[in-house]
Amino acid sequence: MALSSSVSLPKSLPANKSIRKLPIHQPSSNIQFPIFQNLSNNPLIDQCSSRRSSSSTKTKVSFFPAFFTKGKNAEALKMELLEAIKPLDRGADATPEDQQSIDQLTRKLEAVNPTKEPLKSDLLNGKWELIYTTSQGILQTKRPKFLRSKVNYQAINADTLRAQNMESWPFFNQVTADLTPVNSRKVAVKFDYFKIGGLIPVKAPDSARGSLEITYLDEELRVSRGDKGNLFVLKMVDRSYRIPS
Repeated sequence: MALSSSVSLPKSLPANKSIRKLPIHQPSSNIQFPIFQNLSNNPLIDQCSSRRSSSSTKTKVSFFPAFFTKGKNAEALKMELLEAIKPLDRGADATPEDQQSIDQLTRKLEAVNPTKEPLKSDLLNGKWELIYTTSQGILQTKRPKFLRSKVNYQAINADTLRAQNMESWPFFNQVTADLTPVNSRKVAVKFDYFKIGGLIPVKAPDSARGSLEITYLDEELRVSRGDKGNLFVLKMVDRSYRIPS
């Protein structure tokens, strides 16, 4: 991770900050990464299937109306997506064909998203575990496996507009961020400080900004897409978790 020198921590946001009353903010066009996106190969910021045969890429022609071919409901699509993700080591073992297949399954699930305004939903709050991503910065695939984070988490407090990314063993690094709603499903992200080993605070550079769009949300699964095109699939692990102030 490329980190700046240690400085004092930023002040926390007011506890009663409301999403609905915030002004809409449009992030600048040069934003480079979302909440899990890469910053100088920083896995905390880089902030979330069987192989397809050549015949599977052929264009399929249907003679039925679209509403007959939209297919499975959300639960069936979720099960299909989770089964496809399971053998891929959170995406570290995914081939380009696997990534394409996962993306197609995810887009079908996003099309039946039951939560149209996720930033206004209590379902967003809590601690989520990252189970699949295309972000190589998070997956740390250039490192030996024993030096990669075993589990990555992301917590969100929708009421205070705070986010926190956490690594598990072997480094336990963390990063926190302020969120500014762009619309009812997208936020601009401004990282404020890192915690090395989960203990030593280091101020994030001012350039540590990005955006994240929540494209699917229910009680147990969240899908997000970053402004660098990376896909993040997360499952809920602790609904009661709150980001420390």
